[in-house]
Amino acid sequence: MENLRRLLFAFSVFVLAALIFAWWRHGREGGYGVINLLKGEKPGPAALTMPKKPKIAPDELPLLSRLNDEFAKISAVVLPSVVSVTTKTVRPGPMSWHPLYGLIGQREQIVPGLGSGVIVSKEGHVVTNYHVIEGVQAADIQITTNDNKKYLTLILGYNKERDIALLKIDSPRVDFPALSFANSDDARVGQIVLAVGNPFGLSGTVTQGIISARDRHLSDSQYDYLQTDTVINPGNSGGPLVNIRGEIIGINVAIYRGDETVSAWQGVGLAVPSNQAKTVVDDIQAKLKESEKQTAGVSSATGKGYLGLEVSSEPVEIDPVWGTSRRGALVTDIGANSPAAEAGLRQGDVVTKFQGMAFRSPADLLQIIRTQPPGSEVKLEVIRNNKMGDIIARLGARPDATP
Repeated sequence: MENLRRLLFAFSVFVLAALIFAWWRHGREGGYGVINLLKGEKPGPAALTMPKKPKIAPDELPLLSRLNDEFAKISAVVLPSVVSVTTKTVRPGPMSWHPLYGLIGQREQIVPGLGSGVIVSKEGHVVTNYHVIEGVQAADIQITTNDNKKYLTLILGYNKERDIALLKIDSPRVDFPALSFANSDDARVGQIVLAVGNPFGLSGTVTQGIISARDRHLSDSQYDYLQTDTVINPGNSGGPLVNIRGEIIGINVAIYRGDETVSAWQGVGLAVPSNQAKTVVDDIQAKLKESEKQTAGVSSATGKGYLGLEVSSEPVEIDPVWGTSRRGALVTDIGANSPAAEAGLRQGDVVTKFQGMAFRSPADLLQIIRTQPPGSEVKLEVIRNNKMGDIIARLGARPDATP
């Protein structure tokens, strides 16, 4: 009996303490608790009181507020001049040469490409990277402006070594919003810049950073690059790097990657200095004026050798039984009255060696030809109609080569 009384007393003390705590908590927090339950009150919706004012008023940070507005102003000025450059490349399927069945190939594939560009004239001239349009016909290039209008494109010229190309929007308009070139010799380390482009197809993307360094080398080329920490990703290629006045200080060209397996931003981007890009544009315009062909492709490559043949971009795998190189170049077209035609080369021939030397790719074969002096007599090893033979050709001078 005594134990029962002790238990009841302990329970009473516990209940009393709980009620006192609930009353105290209810008074401090204003929530629903035991007191509300005993009063017969029903629980209501949870209170949600959001602040009506920011912690810091704009007039308390005048410099940052002004900087915020000015970045927005620069972006609004630059964005209408930045375009998206989309391409379509037809890539032949894998091919191989079999001693019994000859050339065997699979269905061709359509490979899409994406880059950026910047309008530099009111007539619609667009500067981009050469690698954005490399190997693509003008009919397979489309330019989309910031207002989402799509245009056909003309290729006016390019400089492969400097990775700059000049395009022309195929339109009678003469009121395109254009940006001017800044003097990149005046670029300073630490200078604020903005990169504008279409990374991963996200059009109209603006990122802000600084010029991290000057005179950077992407390879053993003699040309220099501007280094920047603005976010540059695939798709930004060809877009402008602009200064705080909205002038082009560089053309974004690459992401520096120490690890080839990483394709995203790592804090290091490279851009062609604006002075070099403008020099390429001026050279192309001068050649166009001389030739009076506003739609002709102009190359500033330095080689002069010429055969007049076109080859597939994909190499042909050669069966080892032929006892020659493992890769060849499929001839897809022969220019009329060209040195290749005079030598007897035909469409469908597979070139396996040049002057007894193998090459890694069709592009390498073309590059070797371009570096040879005109008038040179060369020997090409060719597979035709399941037979191998040699063809002797005399190189001509490339029509667009500088005298």
